[in-house]
Parts: sequence; structure tokens; C-alpha cells
Amino acid sequence: MEELPGDTCDNHPSQLDDTQEEKELPGVIKTSGSLPDDASFNITTLSDGSQDEEGSFAVPRSGPMSILETIPDVPAHSNGSADPGQSVQNAVTDDEYLERDIPLQAEELSFEVSYSEMVTEAPKRNKLKKSDFKKEDYVLPKFIVQKTRFGLTEAGDLSAEDMKKIRHLSLIELTAFFDAFRIQLKRNKTEKVKGRDSGIFGVPLTVLLENDRRKDAGVKVPLVLQKFFQKVEESGLESEGIFRLSGCTAKVKQYREELDAKFNADKFKWEKMCHREAAVMLKAFFRELPTSLFPVEYIPAFITLMERGPHIKVQFQALHLMIMALPEANRDTAQALMTFFNKVIANESKNRMSIWNISTIMAPNLFFSRSKHSDCEELLLANTAAHIIRLMLKYQEMLWKVPSFLIAQVRRMNEATMLLKKQLPSVKKLLRRKTIERGVISPKTSKVLQKSPSTRRMSDVPEGVIRIHAPLLSKVSMAIQLNSQTKAKDILAKFQYEN
Repeated sequence: MEELPGDTCDNHPSQLDDTQEEKELPGVIKTSGSLPDDASFNITTLSDGSQDEEGSFAVPRSGPMSILETIPDVPAHSNGSADPGQSVQNAVTDDEYLERDIPLQAEELSFEVSYSEMVTEAPKRNKLKKSDFKKEDYVLPKFIVQKTRFGLTEAGDLSAEDMKKIRHLSLIELTAFFDAFRIQLKRNKTEKVKGRDSGIFGVPLTVLLENDRRKDAGVKVPLVLQKFFQKVEESGLESEGIFRLSGCTAKVKQYREELDAKFNADKFKWEKMCHREAAVMLKAFFRELPTSLFPVEYIPAFITLMERGPHIKVQFQALHLMIMALPEANRDTAQALMTFFNKVIANESKNRMSIWNISTIMAPNLFFSRSKHSDCEELLLANTAAHIIRLMLKYQEMLWKVPSFLIAQVRRMNEATMLLKKQLPSVKKLLRRKTIERGVISPKTSKVLQKSPSTRRMSDVPEGVIRIHAPLLSKVSMAIQLNSQTKAKDILAKFQYEN
């Protein structure tokens, strides 16, 4: 399909996301309907993100207040992590989190003690008054991570095998965490949608990464997503309402078809794409994934948690475990996405994209369910999903650090595995001897055992005789004839006599 003549980003009036463009990109959470009696909402819509600037949610307010620091425009690698070679004003490093003095408004956060143990040992501390959602960012307190013995470890610093263990342990810990609040963590069955095997939109992240790694073995975030980030960063970071507007509908449709057909063959011409179309397709990319980037089945438990223990620290701990339990592709993509959004938010004075606006716009694209819900339920789900994204954006620097108590558990698991490997040869010898004694042996195994010197030595021992080893004595080995009257003290007496 050829490019439409004379069409540019600037000579086409942009549409809001609730117009024709959104109808072509299905899967958006519906948010219309009546409100619950105990909730108070004043907002135009949630599904498209075109929120009224005066809109406000009713969200839990608790904990100490502190003014939100400016979120830095941090250069990032393809995997979403900050570029260590760049120094950015107001950027917060790991050392600063660990070493700098903690202001009175900040709360200490420990990664060394299990989160579920914290809430179990101090239940009274978590019985807080239910409060309201607030649009202002300063209601989210500042956390300072306590200095740990071995420092902080990024998820990307661990091996794939260790992170697999971290995922399983995080899910167990998350279940125990919710149990402490008497909340049952139910993983409701969601409708599974089979993704496409080729193209870009509607293709699972794992398939996209598999295709991209044929070009670059070190890719952690889909290349097409990195291109969308790049297009917006080139000219759209200061564009007002960059994620609220839908761009040119005709060109978006054209680019989608061309990307599906030409991207993997490196034949798509990115220079003709405008930042507005890139922003629209970025939202569509996540909305059309076979399963949402974040597990929507945990939202009901999170809603109940906010009702019973709405302190932001408790919510952060639940979110931290949820992030650690994500599949590797989802976790790496989420980290890159949050890093990118913080760049957008850093230009809020020009693009009017605050944490609140970004979270409201992106919630239906990152948390979605194809199961049927009532309008009131979907409103509550979308509202809670937006709040979770706010927490991700606010605590971006800490969420991708692996809690020390999980690392300690993995270390113990690895030590147990190594010990088992050391003991395995002796166990095999014992089993081989038992097999010989029983006479249950296959011809093939018999030939193998006959070649073994240890097997020949054991086969020379008469029936009813055992060989005892005592490495601490001068006579370290002795053959003992057993009978029905033999006791352990008799064997010890023989060793004492010989020594």
C-alpha cells in the first residue's frame, strides 16, 4: 500500500481515542455504568484515556505525605535499564537509595525480611483506616530501601535458572502475603486467545522475541516496541496529549498492515511514521496481545487488599511480588515500558502527560480481560489497574530489585542441589549393591557392573557379610559376619579390639 500523498502528522486533525480509531482496535475495557454506593467518581471515561482534566477518583489515602520529586529523563538501553554512561540531573542511583540520609517524610523499606512475615508479625500496624484515591502525586509516600549486606540485585543480573526459581518463590510468597490478610488468591481462569504465529500485532511476546533473536541474540524487548519508543522520543515527548490523541486513522491502518507484512524482513520505512501514529500503535500493540502484559486475575485480590489494608507500603509489597512472578518476557517489557513512560512524564509541563494521565490512559491496554463483567465491576477493575500503574511509575527504581529474602532462599536451594549431587555417587553405589544382592539385573546392566572394580570387590563378599568403614580409627575397614544375634555393640567391640 502506498503512502497517502500530502498526509503528515500536522495537517490532519487528531481524534480522541474514543472515536473511530478505537473501534478498529478492539479489546478496550468498558467503563460505563452506575457507581457503587460507597464510591465517588467524577470522570468522563476510562477506556480511551481521554480523561477530563477535572476528573478525580476515590482512592485510598494513607501514610506520610511527601512531595514527588521530578522524574528524570533517563537514557535507556533496549532492555529498559538506565544507561550507566549518562549522568542525569535528579536521577536517583542505587547508592543514593542506600546511603543518603532519610528525610522525615520517607519510610524505610526492608528487602531482607519476608513480606508475609512482616504483615503476620505486625497485624495491628496494617489495620488502617480506609481512605480515598487522590489525583495528586504527593499522596504516594517516598520509600528508602534499607542498606543490605550484599547490596541490591537487579532481576537482569541473575541467571535464567535462578530467576525461574524466583518466579515460583514469589508466587508462593504472594499467596502467603494475601493469606495474612485472609484474602484468597484465586487465579480465575481467563479466556485463552491463540496468538498469531507471524506479523506484529496479536503475536505473543515470546514469539516476537524468538524472531528478533535471530537478528540480535541479546534482545530482551521486542524490536518493534523499541522502534515505537524511539519514534515518540525523537519528536513527541513535548507533544501535548501525545497518548490522548489518536493520530490519522487512515495512516495508522496503513502502517499496521505494512508492519505486519514488512517488519521482520526489515523493509518497513520508519522515517515516514509520525510520533502520533507510533503512540497509537504502541497502545494497540499491548491491547491486542493474546494475554495482557500484567495478570488481570490478581486485580480482585488487590482490590480487597486495598479495602482491608490500604497503606501504600502494603500495596507496594504485593505489587513487588507480582512483578517478580511475571514471566521473563513480560517483566523485561514492563521495565522498558515504565522507563519510557517516565521520560514522557518528565516533560509533563509541555505534553500535559502526568503520572495520573498516563496510568489512566494505559490501564485498559495493560490490564484487560476478555471475560464478561458488569459495568460497575469493569469500572472498579480499570480504576484499580490505573492505581497499580501509578505505583509502578512512582517506584520504578525499586520494583525491579529482587528482594534479598528471595535471593537467600534461592541460594539455599542451590546449596541443597550441590549437596545432593555430591551424595549421588554413594547413593548409586548403594542401589547397585542392592540390585546385585537381589539378583534382579538385566544382561546389559550385568555387563556394565562386571567392568566396575567396585562391583567386583562387592561381589567377592560372601553372603551375610557386610563391610564396615570407620575412617577415624587406625583400622578403617572390617568385614563383619552377621547373624540373627548380631548387635551394634558387637561390631563396635570388634573394632575396639582390633585397634
